[in-house]
Amino acid sequence: MGMALLTVDELSVTFTARGRRDVTAVSGVSFDVAQGEVVGLVGESGCGKSVTSLALMGLLPRKGVRLGGVADFDGTDLLTLSPSRMRDLRGRQLAMIFQDPLSSLNPVVPIGVQVTEILARHRGMKGERARKEAASLLDRVGIPDPDRRLREYPHQLSGGMRQRALIAMAVACAPRLLIADEPTTALDVTIQAQILELLRELVDQEGTALLMITHDLGVVAGLCDRVNVLYAGKVVEAAERRPLFSDPAHPYAHGLLGSIPRLDAPRGQPLHPIRGSINDTIAWADGCAFAPRCDHYTLECLEGTPALGELAGAAGPGHLVRCVNPVRDSSDLHTPLLEAPVMDASAEGDDEAPSPGTSAATSADTSVDTSSDTSSDTAPDAGAEPAAEPVADTDGASGGAPGKDTPA
Repeated sequence: MGMALLTVDELSVTFTARGRRDVTAVSGVSFDVAQGEVVGLVGESGCGKSVTSLALMGLLPRKGVRLGGVADFDGTDLLTLSPSRMRDLRGRQLAMIFQDPLSSLNPVVPIGVQVTEILARHRGMKGERARKEAASLLDRVGIPDPDRRLREYPHQLSGGMRQRALIAMAVACAPRLLIADEPTTALDVTIQAQILELLRELVDQEGTALLMITHDLGVVAGLCDRVNVLYAGKVVEAAERRPLFSDPAHPYAHGLLGSIPRLDAPRGQPLHPIRGSINDTIAWADGCAFAPRCDHYTLECLEGTPALGELAGAAGPGHLVRCVNPVRDSSDLHTPLLEAPVMDASAEGDDEAPSPGTSAATSADTSVDTSSDTSSDTAPDAGAEPAAEPVADTDGASGGAPGKDTPA
């Protein structure tokens, strides 16, 4: 990859409240994204993925939030920009696809008005010229009969079409950096495949830098070039996609992959969820935040937060891990995400039901959604079955974990 378009260095986000302790949701997060590259931020709910994206987009409230670190976007620190300067940058240079298209779109304004508003502000287009460009954008993202759809309201579109409309709005000004926050949540795997294929085309054809935020390992396997695994607001492992899936070094990343149900497993074989739930970062100011849930912890894990460093003995450079006792043997893992066949999805299937054997993606608080197993860089497998809901201990300290309570 070429030079980084976005370089995030030691990003921290702390929420403050009068009379209460500060809560640090993101701490010391560092990564970079190059032009034409897809970088993933993956982890379970509550690990700081969305807060990271909102901080980069300048969408966190000005009061009650303290930002630290640097987010260098082509020589400009996004964290220090004024609101007016950030508004000029958003849409034109960087854009974001939000998680829920129904709540992200204005329900009382036609789709066409919402798209042309962006064109008018950032590209100076008005009237018939803006309408034609809006129709072209909808057609580009695979929405049939775009002229009619421009006159419709969000509730009149299917979930897949609403997500495509959001993507059309995000790419209307050809941004150099696109942040996608769970763009396939609540979509069936057929539509999910189409959305991922569309994003991949934007990266390959336009050279867009894409930051993909997800809890779905199938999405990561099918789309990302490099992956950063977040836990409790920190990057605990960073590597290229294939080394991460074949040889995860951090016990948390290993646990995420180990929790994937195996279709070839004998009937009655128990699942392997990560016990407990994500820690309250207030309770774990020192030591490794994953220690209460870790099978590899020692007293050394409680003596200070491990640094993110190069993994000794890694197959190649750039494999970073934040652990004093990294996993050395991953032979127990079965990672079909890199082996499954590619699904053939057409762009006209938004209003159609999934094909037989296809099921909607599912997720759980203590494991990563794996219903859309993939193997290529374009789309997840349509034949995957939904992951069973893992059972998690509520005290977070069973099974020989350190003697600290973990709040639910």
